[in-house]
Amino acid sequence: MTSPLSTLESSRLAVSRREQSAAYGYDAGLLVLRLALGLTMAAHGAQKLLGWFGGPGLDGTGQFFTMSGYPAGHTMAVVAGLSETLGGLGLAAGLLTPLAAAAVVGTMVNALAVKWGGGFFAPKGVEYELLLTTGAAALALTGPGRFAADRFLPVLRVHRPVRGVAALVLAVVVAGVVLMVRK
Repeated sequence: MTSPLSTLESSRLAVSRREQSAAYGYDAGLLVLRLALGLTMAAHGAQKLLGWFGGPGLDGTGQFFTMSGYPAGHTMAVVAGLSETLGGLGLAAGLLTPLAAAAVVGTMVNALAVKWGGGFFAPKGVEYELLLTTGAAALALTGPGRFAADRFLPVLRVHRPVRGVAALVLAVVVAGVVLMVRK
């Protein structure tokens, strides 16, 4: 005969296994999102910095920034390229996730401002930039999941949404300051 206590324990174990399975599913989904978004941004930054993947390199990107009304176009190209490359690699690895996401969001807010007015859809629209911005913001708020380098950093081992919010506020403030110097 089975005791009610053992039935209750079996039930709790079954629920615990289901919850653990769901958590791994969420973590796997966050990993896929981080890799896709992060590696896309890193490649985009490498186009700016190094001219890889058919990109214009620093000189071409600097000229674009100057034509878009930013002072010191070459310097802005370096800042944007580093933000995209390092922010993207940080997201892909799940390393310093709130700050990596903030780097991507800040850069993409400026990209949105430059392209705004061309409609929503490509080739002149903002849907691509908007998707990258919101994806990075979502990762700042949710955290990187268990399959991330942040799990090895004592301060970031447990995700705190307030860190993500603070990082996003920082990204928007810095992006706003950069936009204010734009002609």
